[in-house]
Amino acid sequence: MTQYKSIVVAVDGSKEAEYAFKKAVEVAKRNDESKLNLVNVIDTRSFAAIEAYDRSIAERAQGFSEELLNGYKKQAEDAGVKNVNVIIEYGSPKAIITKELSKVVEADLIVCGATGLNAVERFLIGSVSEAIVRSAKCDVLVVRTPDTEE
Repeated sequence: MTQYKSIVVAVDGSKEAEYAFKKAVEVAKRNDESKLNLVNVIDTRSFAAIEAYDRSIAERAQGFSEELLNGYKKQAEDAGVKNVNVIIEYGSPKAIITKELSKVVEADLIVCGATGLNAVERFLIGSVSEAIVRSAKCDVLVVRTPDTEE
């Protein structure tokens, strides 16, 4: 059986990402010495136009990310994961997660939800999870939300 040493889980505040997080915690616990990398990518494309009118949007996005990731970090540690890393990045989640972040943390598993928050982007240019599956150089676990939750 494969031992995962560096697990990346992409979270965005959605229910799907929460299920992915829970699954990643389970995997990390089964792989005692693994590092769990919690990542939230602030998609700067989504608020570039708004920022011309509201300069605080980037600060609010950063605050949301910090609160989200620190909450998940505490949950992971409370569940028994010893090595938890919190990462906030800016840019396109599709590019950051597989092309940059996974190399930096030497990921051997990426965990993500089947869908996330941005339904419009998913319709127009495909989902982040689809892009991760296509471009990742390591194993990818795409987690579905149970039907009972929908």
